[in-house]
Amino acid sequence: MNKSELASAIAERADVSASTASGVLSALQEVLSEQVAKGEKVTVPGFFSLERVERSERKGRNPQTGAEMTIPGGYAAKLTAGSALKAAAKG
Repeated sequence: MNKSELASAIAERADVSASTASGVLSALQEVLSEQVAKGEKVTVPGFFSLERVERSERKGRNPQTGAEMTIPGGYAAKLTAGSALKAAAKG
């Protein structure tokens, strides 16, 4: 399911227009991105939590040459599924 299909499904269930649902999805994406960029943890109880985590510098190998190289540290987003999402995934 892509973003437009998701917006259409939300619009149908919430009884709103597809453009309204698409706008809400875009706003949600912006808010989540801003909060994670600030280092804030975002939690939707039972569904998910999203946070920024720091990755340390580590050693790796170039897959083409096999030469050892240093992979720089940085930040990544970590999404943890909540209990309702885990139950839905089980079927």
